[in-house]
Amino acid sequence: MTDQTPENTQLFLTAAMPCPYLPGRQERKLFTHLTGRRAQALHHLLSDNGFRRSQNLIYRPACDGCNACQSVRIVAREFQMTPRYRRVLKANADVSVEVCPPRATAEQYALFRRYLEARHAGGGMTQMSFVDYEYMVEDTPVQTILVEYRLNAQPGRPLVALALTDVMPDGLSMVYSFFDPQMPRRGLGNLLILDHISQVTLAGLSYVYLGYWVKDSPKMAYKGRFRPLEVQRGPLGWKRLDPPSP
Repeated sequence: MTDQTPENTQLFLTAAMPCPYLPGRQERKLFTHLTGRRAQALHHLLSDNGFRRSQNLIYRPACDGCNACQSVRIVAREFQMTPRYRRVLKANADVSVEVCPPRATAEQYALFRRYLEARHAGGGMTQMSFVDYEYMVEDTPVQTILVEYRLNAQPGRPLVALALTDVMPDGLSMVYSFFDPQMPRRGLGNLLILDHISQVTLAGLSYVYLGYWVKDSPKMAYKGRFRPLEVQRGPLGWKRLDPPSP
């Protein structure tokens, strides 16, 4: 196995494909493999420069003439609780949280399938088998956890949401999350983020990494509501996003 360092890391560029967020545009990605005993250190370094992990790959957008996809993170210790988020917490007071090792189960996969069919019908991930899901969860060269959310009020404490999360030196990075699409009033997607903010704050860390945010994409609008939010600006580093207009 190679002993990967920033100095000997090779970066690769994908072919152009249709952009999943902005109609009529093409996307390309710059990526490399995470291998060897320094994979964790490289993961932290590249994440701080706007890259995101997917299994044993780490990537960032490299689209011609477009920089709409921007890596964002919540400043957890300064998070601004709003009435919207207080309602989410109240609505989910009967949900328990359990941190687990990254191991795929049939229960998780069933929830994953229901989520994709309701929220992302026709997307590429809808073709994923259980083995594909298992690789997504378990094929990680870095410190990764699963955070399970269960409904205590029902028999068997059914799984209603799950987050695949990387543990970073300065916070938590939400790699992928999904939830029961039949419970829209609970705001489970927001609950996942609120819980990660709480975990980061209790641990004395700083950030919740949310992945990429596209300002003009309705699918991404929820990320922009969490404030204060920082955006990775390339050589300029992380910069505070201006507050939304009143």
